[in-house]
Amino acid sequence: MFNIMIVEDNEQIQNEIANILNINGYKAIKERDFDEIPKAVKEKDPHLILLDIGLPYNDGFKICTEIRNFSKVPIIFVTSRNTDVDELMSITLGGDDFITKPYNTQILLARINSILKRAYPNERNIEVIEYKGLKLNILTSTIENEENSIELTKNEFKIIHCLLNSKGKIVSRVEIMEYLWESALFISDNTLTVNMTRIRNKLQDIGVKDFIKTKRGQGYMV
Repeated sequence: MFNIMIVEDNEQIQNEIANILNINGYKAIKERDFDEIPKAVKEKDPHLILLDIGLPYNDGFKICTEIRNFSKVPIIFVTSRNTDVDELMSITLGGDDFITKPYNTQILLARINSILKRAYPNERNIEVIEYKGLKLNILTSTIENEENSIELTKNEFKIIHCLLNSKGKIVSRVEIMEYLWESALFISDNTLTVNMTRIRNKLQDIGVKDFIKTKRGQGYMV
């Protein structure tokens, strides 16, 4: 799994990007100690950095320059500053790409995927997650148990993927809803219940029982 560091001073935007990354099979690292970013990069060794330009203490350009003194880690500038000069500076100082806010989620993910493939040609994201005999196929959105397989809807896939990313730990209903819709606001709690029931029925159809456990008043876990 690729680790992606998000250096963004707007906490809401940082959380939104982190949720998007986690949903799509990456591990998000949210960094908020803005005067120690190079040190954090050395310690946490991310595969890629999403870097804002307008930051407290030092701007993204200075941080990029400092990182380039010791690392070739891919850096994508994600910023609301969209002048040609900013983009030119980003590339000149060692940035690998430049994306302006508000960004299209799918474009951001495509750029990330493209750069990771180029930077790490011998590594790849896990295509199948296996746990307790159950296999979740990332490429086909199916779950498999022995010789049995069944397709998942988009939301069903995201729910199981979310739980498997936190296997052995309780995931609250709010966390799952944020994974699904990037916000728990204005989402009917019943919608998650319906999706969870359908997932459990599909798991039973392929011979898997009690895989998802309900922790009353807390959430779910596998």
